[in-house]
Amino acid sequence: MNDIRNKIDVENLVNTFYAKVLKDDLLAPFFKHLNFDKHLPKMVFFWCFVLLDEPGYTTDVTQKHIHMKLEKRHFKKWLELFHTTINEMFAGEKAEIAKQRATILGWTMESKLQQ
Repeated sequence: MNDIRNKIDVENLVNTFYAKVLKDDLLAPFFKHLNFDKHLPKMVFFWCFVLLDEPGYTTDVTQKHIHMKLEKRHFKKWLELFHTTINEMFAGEKAEIAKQRATILGWTMESKLQQ
């Protein structure tokens, strides 16, 4: 398996991950209403910023999710699916960084949203 190297890899990761999210009974209700033609490019842009150091992403991720009634189990499932997707598709330094940053992101959002 290759590592995450470029925007195409990030697009494949994001698309595969959200396909799993939309099939998951716990997470799908939070995402089914989204227009994925608009949402997925934003997620690709975010993960390119996080993993490939591409500049320009300025959206406050926590603010985008503050209206959602997310619980610890939702964050746990999100992270499980994200790690599983990476492990199925990639191996290497960037793949490990992606899992680390997703863990930090999930923990941070959970901490802020559960206050």
